[in-house]
Amino acid sequence: MIMNIILILLSYLIGGIPSGYLITKKLKGFDIRNYGSGNPGAANVYRTVGKWAGISTFLCDALKGALAVLIAKYFSSSSYIPLICGFVAICGHMWTVYLKFRGGKGVATSAGVFGALLPIPTLIAFASFAVVVWKTGRISPGSILAAVVLPATSYFIGGAPRSYSIVCTIVGAIVIYKHIPNIKRMLNKSELAFEDGAKKNANK
Repeated sequence: MIMNIILILLSYLIGGIPSGYLITKKLKGFDIRNYGSGNPGAANVYRTVGKWAGISTFLCDALKGALAVLIAKYFSSSSYIPLICGFVAICGHMWTVYLKFRGGKGVATSAGVFGALLPIPTLIAFASFAVVVWKTGRISPGSILAAVVLPATSYFIGGAPRSYSIVCTIVGAIVIYKHIPNIKRMLNKSELAFEDGAKKNANK
């Protein structure tokens, strides 16, 4: 019991590591939250700092999600603790204690978590994400579609417990909720493409 509590707390702390913030600080010396969309996730880092910084942020965010699940699998015999730890890691990313609970939208961290828990549905969701980004030149519609495709495919593919699909659905709903500002910009045709520069103060 105590070990499970430790794993859950550790997962939150791992998930909360602000990769985009740290990478931007290291490379450019400024706070990514004051630029572009103000989000410390991979998309804003990509547009604001550069391609490799954005890719590095995505990979680090995905890695911390997968790491939380794999640590839980190694130290706990419960089939539910890895799922709980993965969910907590995603929440840690979205509401990170390290940045006064102002985190990212959870797409990359979710990919890492469910890549470790539901590899085939995650691969399908990632493929749908990649196709939409390639077609539209924008990350947000791909992220929103992936948030729908992952829970939908998890119900039919992968052979995992139904609880995994339920958590997928909850996470997908949260990810879409976090993208409401993007949806509004898409409707107004003002959403930035991922190759667009975004070096302006987020508060303006």
